Amino acid sequence: MALVELRNLTKTFKKGDETITPLLNVDLDIEDGEFVSLMGPSGTGKSTLLNVISGIDRPDEGTIHVDGVEVTRLSRGRLADWRAANLGYIFQTHNLVPVLTAYENVELPILLLPLSAAERCKRVELALEAVGLSDRIDHYPRQLSGGQEQRVGIARAIVAHPKVVVADEPTGSLDTKTSDQIQVLLQRLNRELNITMIMVTHDAETAGIASRHLVLDEGRIVESGKIGTTAVPAVAHR
Repeated sequence: MALVELRNLTKTFKKGDETITPLLNVDLDIEDGEFVSLMGPSGTGKSTLLNVISGIDRPDEGTIHVDGVEVTRLSRGRLADWRAANLGYIFQTHNLVPVLTAYENVELPILLLPLSAAERCKRVELALEAVGLSDRIDHYPRQLSGGQEQRVGIARAIVAHPKVVVADEPTGSLDTKTSDQIQVLLQRLNRELNITMIMVTHDAETAGIASRHLVLDEGRIVESGKIGTTAVPAVAHR
């Protein structure tokens, strides 16, 4: 069984008198440890697909299983608990809380998990170490570069040891050099920590770091396949 299984997934929205269908009868299997990139024209349902996988939106039809759990059948309360323990989300614009330190931002997703203070501390420190920011633990977002802010966002996404991490344009707001560094970091985390990643991107170079490439157009996955992988250089920190 694949780690993530989507079957006959359909999602529609109303816009005035118009019905928009960003996802139409989508079937998709993603294996444990895969790194999948998703491309396609604007408005074709890429972010919607991430949101239904992560439980932020519910599909109108179809099912989603993650590690054997039928996410689409969970109540709102159970879904929130499941998402906190099993799903990490990397945003394009970091979404850090400006009045919290890097440590406190990373700790946020696990505050409601049944963990001791010592275990929370250990997880936060390990997550920040994994993204190369152990020396910025007490810094506020205003004291960090854009790339460092995104690293904090990535640490926040992995701190709960999730089964799946979804990333929505994780390099979209970064300059070329910083984007390259984040690409290398994501690839390294996927390989070294065996984190299953699903990444939306508009950039073909960023998509190329994934091991599998999907294209979504008019609500359907119209292309998929393996793409070449490149050697992972040492991570450069800023």
